[in-house]
Amino acid sequence: MTTRSYRTVTPGTHGSLSGFNGGTQPHPQKKLTSGRHRCGKGRNERGIITTRHRGGGHKRLYRQIDFRRSKKGISGKIVTIEYDPNRSAYICLVHYRDGEKTYIVHPRGVMIGDTILSGPRAPISMGNALPLTNMPLGTTIHNVEIKARKGGQLARAAGAVAELIAKESGLATIRLPSGEVRLISENCSATIGQVGNVNSSNRALGKAGAKRWLGKRSEVRGVVMNPVDHPHGGGEGRAPIGRKKPVTPWGSSALGRKSRKRNKYSDASILRRRK
Repeated sequence: MTTRSYRTVTPGTHGSLSGFNGGTQPHPQKKLTSGRHRCGKGRNERGIITTRHRGGGHKRLYRQIDFRRSKKGISGKIVTIEYDPNRSAYICLVHYRDGEKTYIVHPRGVMIGDTILSGPRAPISMGNALPLTNMPLGTTIHNVEIKARKGGQLARAAGAVAELIAKESGLATIRLPSGEVRLISENCSATIGQVGNVNSSNRALGKAGAKRWLGKRSEVRGVVMNPVDHPHGGGEGRAPIGRKKPVTPWGSSALGRKSRKRNKYSDASILRRRK
């Protein structure tokens, strides 16, 4: 998949998008879609804004993706490669021999008409899913499970790829796209290869409205606000922040201080933190 640029005619047409040429259908499979209550409005149950700069966005149907690759030992044929508004990666519609249809994340290099298989006896080929214990070292993988039979949770975004670098005492060592190295049970499954649509990050939105379609509202710098609205505000003309370190609108440190809560139960499994 390549990146296609618009021929600039108006101020809103200087962006770019993915040159999608997959065998897509005008509408997704109705039985594999569902309505989804979007919680990304940035408001709580009382309608009060709890997360700034979120809201709006285009209405979306949710495509039900088979992250578990639950059809073990039954081969399936790739019928279409489709756009999914809920993720950066494309998705594939798979027709299995028993007549069932499912969506999976599109692996890079898999084409329409290819056959895929999941299960312990699946061969080491692009798009197949099998346990880590049956994979050779150095295999590139995506859609990696953290807990066996729970479904893939790691390396699912467009262009994401992880690597199996070691196996010992029933545990596999995985290098994730973020640079983190962690331990996972060898019984967990993963899909061979890299996620498709690797040029997703090269897309240029082109105009402010394109960002609003994604549900992201505009942000305003604190230094251009009034003092009543932000600690950085006020002053005549352009003014510096006026304090040693930048702060949030509520006065807590915004530079150098870690605000994210650590997921302590998984600390023992992380050998090296992400970059």
